[in-house]
Amino acid sequence: MAEKYEIRRFRAAEKGEPDYALGVSWLRGVGVGFYDERHKDEFVDKVMAMYRTDNREMTGVYQTGAVAAHSLAADIPVATFGTLRKHLNVGYGRQLEAQLITAVTVRGTHRRQGLLRRMMTEDLAASRADGLAMAALTASEASIYGRFGFGVATFERRIKVDTGPRFRLRHSPTGSVEIADRKVLLELAPVVFERVHRATPGSLVRQDAYRQRSSGTLGRDGAEDESIRCALHYDADGAVDGYVAYKFSGWDTKPYTMEVIDLVAATESGYLELWQFLGSLDLIDRVTWAEAPVDDPLTWALEDPRCIASSENADMLWLRILDTVKALGARRYSADGRLVLRVTDTLGFAAGVFTLDVSGGETSVAAAPAGADPELTLDVAELGSIYLGAVCPVTLAAAGRITEHAPGAALTARLMFAVERAPHCLTHF
Repeated sequence: MAEKYEIRRFRAAEKGEPDYALGVSWLRGVGVGFYDERHKDEFVDKVMAMYRTDNREMTGVYQTGAVAAHSLAADIPVATFGTLRKHLNVGYGRQLEAQLITAVTVRGTHRRQGLLRRMMTEDLAASRADGLAMAALTASEASIYGRFGFGVATFERRIKVDTGPRFRLRHSPTGSVEIADRKVLLELAPVVFERVHRATPGSLVRQDAYRQRSSGTLGRDGAEDESIRCALHYDADGAVDGYVAYKFSGWDTKPYTMEVIDLVAATESGYLELWQFLGSLDLIDRVTWAEAPVDDPLTWALEDPRCIASSENADMLWLRILDTVKALGARRYSADGRLVLRVTDTLGFAAGVFTLDVSGGETSVAAAPAGADPELTLDVAELGSIYLGAVCPVTLAAAGRITEHAPGAALTARLMFAVERAPHCLTHF
């Protein structure tokens, strides 16, 4: 591999600087991997500006020899890998910095060369050496990342909501909703989301692209998306505590449908009142949302929960623990208890036998004494899955993914790893 390829790592440069073209070619390599249309210069310029804001690192694998005649040029990488660092809410408002992995592609004609394994293992090792305890990604293919120690940690669902006569909520408004110019979200969206992030286990701090897309400032072709609409929720004191960005699917779509682009509310009442607003839109019979929570208060607030049809439940956030002591020590736990965990890890970062002691809210995590008998044995991927409380250790034990050596240990883990509310991640990356 070393003779055929070289790996380059770099960050986005300002337009006009020598390295700017390197980032543009890298972005084209990502587009090849995800079958995107070739983007216009305006779009690329905006993306590179957002990458600078997020301090993204780009990794590309390049052919070192002559490329085949008429094929893509040598400056377009055959494999790509992107990273940025953001904070993860690990429950009860506690924050843990994580290495977010994105834009992972390997060109079909260059697979089975060990390119993904090298990029992934080198990045995880560098993150561990930097003192990070966690890496995260969202997976386009679920079968790839378990072998690198990632486990599914949150879920989402795609919903279709019938907003016809059956749509009635058991909720009396305490605030109000008003339509606003979409561009107010450039300023307001990050402020509202910060409140939501602090209150939601599984939430990740958002990248700059979110406010750009929710406000319609960045459409798919780089131009503004004039079809985006915006409504704001105001609390009883007149302060904005929620918003929804939405888009009409067109008169050719039957039933007439409004698509939720982004729905963020810092209070339970704000969330339901934004749904009341969506349910009251004239001429609209259906509202869709591709990133709805699985454990959704809307379901239980509706007089007829069958107004909601879930067309797809999917994994969302995948976590990879790099340092078991740091990761477990960063959490607050919902119940006192003691567990001895044996963690396996084929890459070696998180492996070992550890004691987790929680008493009176104080947490102690340490390598277990030599010869200590584990109560639970689990792979690092399963530890990532139970870390935010969204996946039940008892279920994983029943599935053979966790080995219970002491009766009741899986239930103890379930009680300890529970968080204050259902985990949900509203941030794709």
